[in-house]
Amino acid sequence: MADTMKVNIWSDVRCPFCYIGKKKFEMALGRFDDIDKVEVIWRSFQLDPNLETKTGINAVDHIAAIKGISQEQAEEMHNHVTRVAKEVGLEFNFEKAVVANSFNAHRLIQLAKTRGLGNEAEEQLFKAHFTEGKNIDDNKVLIQAGVAIGLDEKDIRAMLASDAFAKEVSEDESQAHAIGVRGVPFFVFNGKYAVSGAQSPDAFLQALQQSWQAFENVGNALPKT
Repeated sequence: MADTMKVNIWSDVRCPFCYIGKKKFEMALGRFDDIDKVEVIWRSFQLDPNLETKTGINAVDHIAAIKGISQEQAEEMHNHVTRVAKEVGLEFNFEKAVVANSFNAHRLIQLAKTRGLGNEAEEQLFKAHFTEGKNIDDNKVLIQAGVAIGLDEKDIRAMLASDAFAKEVSEDESQAHAIGVRGVPFFVFNGKYAVSGAQSPDAFLQALQQSWQAFENVGNALPKT
């Protein structure tokens, strides 16, 4: 039997509810008795792979344009999400958020995963995008984010100058589509139980407990050697 129960999370670092969902999941994980036996694996998912990075407009203007709604309606949408984020201790500044393609950010996360720093990379990029208003498709920003979590600057520069980890990003997205993921965040516990969206910490805790019970039962059913 594997030593740890895996939780796979498909997420996009330009998705506000992915950041909120991450926070709520971590709140649940902090209440889970067997936290040391849970392995969290971050998976790449782009909400809009064809999005063109546009540093001249912010997220509010972008939503108003693509949804064909007024500036006031777009602001209210973002104000609502900002309030939800604040409830779990996150600071969102949509008026500063840069419209940016997340492909290279996902490649950085894939690099970080090879060093056991996937979660740290997700957090750093979420914060850069939603709180600090940085362009997560800018090499300088990605290098700063990677170095901040302990990655070697030479490794980051080499990755950005090549197509390294593009395959891993694509494979994660293909796997998501194969299992029917249409939106993120999307959580799969123990390869069996799925939770979609930024659910409450209680809902995540229940999923962890149910999945852990099944995980343990499989181990107990195995023949002793």
